[in-house]
Amino acid sequence: MDLENVKDEQLITDVQKNLDMVLHENLQLAGSIDYTQFPRLIGSIGQAKSIFLIASGRSGFSMRSAAMRLMHLGLKAYFVGDTTTPAIQPGDLLLAASGSGTTSTIVRAAEMAKQAGAKVIAITAGSTSTLMQLSDHHIQVPAAEKQDHGGSKSKQYAGSLFEQALLLVTDAIFQTLWAIDGTPAGELWKRHANME
Repeated sequence: MDLENVKDEQLITDVQKNLDMVLHENLQLAGSIDYTQFPRLIGSIGQAKSIFLIASGRSGFSMRSAAMRLMHLGLKAYFVGDTTTPAIQPGDLLLAASGSGTTSTIVRAAEMAKQAGAKVIAITAGSTSTLMQLSDHHIQVPAAEKQDHGGSKSKQYAGSLFEQALLLVTDAIFQTLWAIDGTPAGELWKRHANME
């Protein structure tokens, strides 16, 4: 990568233009989501004994953020694969995200959750997939999948739009749950990590 011949002004312009593009794509995507899918998800979160979240790669970082926010609400939330994650059981919820809905580790976790008697809710980019078929409920976030290199749904690389939307959607779910819960921010803050 040769950056020696690129002027600062060009970099400034390009970064601003690209941030505008990222924000625009997320706004367009937000307008295409079917929000009637969410009451069932929010109800399932409220009824679950424990909530398990799983995704891989960059989607995994988004889901880790969601797990943290659910913990801040005082819910038992675990990210699958962490060493302190307990066994999933009946009455629990697995919230599984995969843009393609075919990621083998995510599909296998959904199968295991179903065998254990837990509920599975899938978040995917597509309308059909193995993960969707395994789930009790499906949320479609119609972004480009990481293998979609044609740029028809997003100019961003790989699954970036799905990963960003996953973070934004789970933050919107948190905001909704928090408004229902009504716990003051100062009380939630007491659950924030204090050994950083």
